[in-house]
Amino acid sequence: MDKVVKSDAEWKEQLGPEAFKVLRGHGTERAGTHEDFPKGAGTYRCKGCGAPLFDQAHKFESGTGWPSFWQPVDGVQSETVDESVDNSWFMKRTEVHCARCDGHLGHVFPDGPQPTGLRYCINGVALAFEAED
Repeated sequence: MDKVVKSDAEWKEQLGPEAFKVLRGHGTERAGTHEDFPKGAGTYRCKGCGAPLFDQAHKFESGTGWPSFWQPVDGVQSETVDESVDNSWFMKRTEVHCARCDGHLGHVFPDGPQPTGLRYCINGVALAFEAED
């Protein structure tokens, strides 16, 4: 997958202030602000570069106020969603970001449903939904 690299000015123009703050600044949107995605079949793509990230079939209601998935579109050993250690806020968490453009998506936690037991807690502003035909 080819990397997408842009200047901050290009990202700001493309994304707008809220998505820029999350995707490029590692921010977090307020809980409950982006749960208006369609319920039909489809793919959640990175708002920054369009890479496929999550499948609607892997989405579940976590009660957290952020879209949650039990695995990326290509499985737990994903090539589309990368992980890194996040030591902010006096805790150790696993950050997830888009492998193609390095956009911050959210975090993954080990308290999700089976079959993976994982909860990818994702900022909705970082996602664009593409419905299946």
